[in-house]
Amino acid sequence: MKFNFLLLTLLFLGSIGYAQTKIGGYVKDTNGDPIPFVNVVFSNSSEGTITNDDGSYYIQSDKSYKSVVFSFIGFKSKTIDLESSTTYKMEIILEEEESALSEVVIYQGKTSKKNNPAIDILKKIWENRRENGVKKFDQYQFKKYEKQEFDLNTIDSSLVNSRIFNGMEFIFDQTDTNTVTGKTYLPIFINEAVYKVYGDNNLNEEKEVLLGNKNSGFSDNQTLIAFIKDLYADYNVYDNYLKFFDKSFVSPLSTTGVDNYNYVLADSTFIDNKWCYKIVYYPRRKNELTFKGDFWVNDTTWAIKNIKLQVTKSANINWVKEIYIEQDFKVLNDSVFLITRDHFMSDFAFNKKQESRGVYGKRTTLYDDYKFDIEKGSAFYKERADPYQEYVYDRDSTFWDNNRLEGLNKDEKQVYTMLDTLKTVKAFKRLYNIGSVLASGYIEFDNFDFGPIFSTFGYNDVEGIRVRMGGRTYFSRNDPWRIEGYTAYGFKDDKFKYGIAGKWLLDRRSRLIVSGGNRRDIEQLGASLTNTNDVLGRSLASSSLITVGSNTSLTDINLSTVSFELEPLKNFNIRIGGSHRTLKSASDQFSLAYFTDEARTQTTNEITQTEISTILSYSPGRKTSGYGVDRTIINDGDFARLFFNYSLGVKDLIDSDFDYKRVQFFYRQPWQVGGFGKLTSTFEAGKTFGEVPLGLLNVVPGNQTLFSIFGTFPLLDFYEFVTDSYTSLHIEHNFNGRFFSRIPIVRDWNLREIVSIRGVIGDISEENQLLNASTSNPVLFAPSEQVYWSYSVGVGNIFKVFRIDAHFRGNYFDNPGARSFGVTGSFGFYF
Repeated sequence: MKFNFLLLTLLFLGSIGYAQTKIGGYVKDTNGDPIPFVNVVFSNSSEGTITNDDGSYYIQSDKSYKSVVFSFIGFKSKTIDLESSTTYKMEIILEEEESALSEVVIYQGKTSKKNNPAIDILKKIWENRRENGVKKFDQYQFKKYEKQEFDLNTIDSSLVNSRIFNGMEFIFDQTDTNTVTGKTYLPIFINEAVYKVYGDNNLNEEKEVLLGNKNSGFSDNQTLIAFIKDLYADYNVYDNYLKFFDKSFVSPLSTTGVDNYNYVLADSTFIDNKWCYKIVYYPRRKNELTFKGDFWVNDTTWAIKNIKLQVTKSANINWVKEIYIEQDFKVLNDSVFLITRDHFMSDFAFNKKQESRGVYGKRTTLYDDYKFDIEKGSAFYKERADPYQEYVYDRDSTFWDNNRLEGLNKDEKQVYTMLDTLKTVKAFKRLYNIGSVLASGYIEFDNFDFGPIFSTFGYNDVEGIRVRMGGRTYFSRNDPWRIEGYTAYGFKDDKFKYGIAGKWLLDRRSRLIVSGGNRRDIEQLGASLTNTNDVLGRSLASSSLITVGSNTSLTDINLSTVSFELEPLKNFNIRIGGSHRTLKSASDQFSLAYFTDEARTQTTNEITQTEISTILSYSPGRKTSGYGVDRTIINDGDFARLFFNYSLGVKDLIDSDFDYKRVQFFYRQPWQVGGFGKLTSTFEAGKTFGEVPLGLLNVVPGNQTLFSIFGTFPLLDFYEFVTDSYTSLHIEHNFNGRFFSRIPIVRDWNLREIVSIRGVIGDISEENQLLNASTSNPVLFAPSEQVYWSYSVGVGNIFKVFRIDAHFRGNYFDNPGARSFGVTGSFGFYF
């Protein structure tokens, strides 16, 4: 294998007529301790890198060099002659300069914030950053070519001979070496796209038109393509914070950069006939979301000509071992610098050990054909096109030859053929199917998916052990219609339950959808303050395997719905629907009874209700993929959501029992707070006008499970507070390790601090109190005297997947069975 790869490499190098130089190893001091952030540069060149936290480095060049220079503040520079074009495992020892032996600050690599020419240059960049790029013009347009790639890395003999790749050995003929890390890699996925981008700075609008899209092996998977695109979302190096993988990294060009980075003026020279300075930067502290690297800046416009950013290995981020970014800019009219190339590479791995295997994710974006001050008008940006145009995904080779701004290399060309062949191999199909089940929760059959398998087992005090089986029709990811359903059985109540629903996309442009269904099941009502009659929706609280105390306050529900919805504006939805439901207690220990006469002598335990609702929802910034009846949200948790519901209960319509009007408002907003993490706020308010029984009131959502469920009150029992009018606020802040990273030893664990506070105030009318005849809840309590509140402190990222929250009650300690303290947990995979 190694010989074949070497032979192919030599043949390739011979055919294109140039040599390469590759070196790697470690830099240490005379005590054998690694030295981070050492400059490693090929002699008489500007090609170089900076050592990692552990002193390791790798550098590769297409040119042939005879020597390399190692330099760092407080140490004597050392020049090493290269005896071979490929030299790995070089261990370099740097000696301290005599004048710096007693200067601890210099030894640590700290640079002064005063009288530092690098920081003087940085201040010039701050003053001029808004005068650079397309933002300097009223309107702009350009062509954008984007290439995304996934590569399996650290290919060695043990991986090649692994049983998991039996029958797929041919794929390893396509390996190559990464220019940043020096690891061998195998391309396994590639996606290309060409866009025309239009923007208007006066209107604050931008529109991206897809001209062509092509990928290897996943031609119908817009979800995967969109996910990759969102993973490497656009960013601006001039911003104070750069957001990747749901984390905010401090930009080296940030106005707060001097508190997070050391800066060194390292070089100056002409680049494209412009005099430029080279600034090297590296972090002041470990375990923070920062970079190391360098940038070249023009001495007149103070615009960036080239910048390299590499995340340090100690950064508090999961599943990502390496992030490397490089951007190039060109000069327009001697004053404006425009981006021409953006390369982003990440190394996904289970751990950050040097030898661990992983997957490279790479995105290369090129920009060309800039045009300015061509006005399009607001109607152009508001126009809604068909979300899917088939010809865009079926462009011929001539189109790609004419529109690629950068040609494919040997490996990228071959990956198209390799993936087509790989899809016919049984072993690959098996691996693909396993990954698909884990990702979607469904087992795929021809035109039908079985699942979701993660809902197969459950438990509650009414049903006992619960077993569920379900599925959905699935012809493609963009089906215009879909039917799904399930059946379940409880071993304690010895009853079968079911649910079935269907929906049909009538118009793709406006997303006009008609839907309907029926469900008969056991449900925990009041699992959230703001709710809709989702025919197949069922909360975790209804059948959690682990709970705090017993819960028999479950409802037997028979629900039928029909609705029409459309999206007249992007991310703005209107839904008009009707529902008919029958509610009754699922347990003899819980009662939904109410009085049916004014004398309060007659009661019934069953509620029959017909309701008509109008729902408006708006989610600015939401990104979705697909164009069928179901779409996938690819940036969940990163956008605001506003929701308004007006419901009308109609008495006597299909034997309905009550007349009422209900309004509900919900607003959730995530806030990126720079280097202090992410804050999420949720505001809810609602009121029911008219007399309604317990089953139709607004229950403040308690949580009797041991799972952390966002939006609930973890120290409240179900039905502890019941209202007909309410206002609620929930604030949670994840500091992403901001404070733990400053504590010795603890910072090496990469833990994350989470604090939250929640409160609710509400009332219940005397008429609704008098209507209630429940034997289990004879008196309905509402938090009307004062705001009920509680707070929590939590630790996340335990072993990368666990989170534990400790909850403390703020008041209402005299409520029956009130819990003053509790602990919940959750798990998940987060960057």
